[in-house]
Amino acid sequence: MLQIIFATGNEGKMRETRAILSDMELEIHSMKEVGLALEIEEDGTTFEENARIKARAVADALAAQEKTRECIVVADDSGLEIDFLNGEPGVYSARYLGEETPFSEKSEDLLRRLKDVPEEERSARFVCAIAAVFPDGGEVITRGVIEGRIGHELRGDNGFGYDIIFYLPEYGRTAAELTDEEKNRISHRSRALEQMKEELKKRML
Repeated sequence: MLQIIFATGNEGKMRETRAILSDMELEIHSMKEVGLALEIEEDGTTFEENARIKARAVADALAAQEKTRECIVVADDSGLEIDFLNGEPGVYSARYLGEETPFSEKSEDLLRRLKDVPEEERSARFVCAIAAVFPDGGEVITRGVIEGRIGHELRGDNGFGYDIIFYLPEYGRTAAELTDEEKNRISHRSRALEQMKEELKKRML
């Protein structure tokens, strides 16, 4: 059976990916689950570049082990862009204040930087780029975006990353207060994954 190897160890991403691709005849594994532990330098300047760097690195590692024949390697890069902060933290979202710093602390710092900024200037978006490298070496990249704004406090416990400060006016809640079903329907990653699903279907015909 064709396998997808996701270049991540993030369980939240794996849950979302498995839920969205659940209707496809694919085995989906994280790179950790297949025994890959790579240090990948994400030195791209865009989400798309970083996603491609990660996917290619894992594909090359699998090729070295002669395991690419039945594998599609998928990698994502995602982050938060805040307009008032000129797009920060952007591609540095995971590394903002250091990779080991909890996202609660990162989020608190961003709230401090936005203190007294009016609602109309707190616009922000989550962006996700997903790259796939196929067994024949071909690749495709998709992109998903969800618009919102930065709230005034940490809210919710059903999420990860900056979900706790990303407020969705149409829901009256932060991304971390949405149910899994709601999030899988509207999130930036789900939108990029839905596009990727269509690309995968084309390849599997």
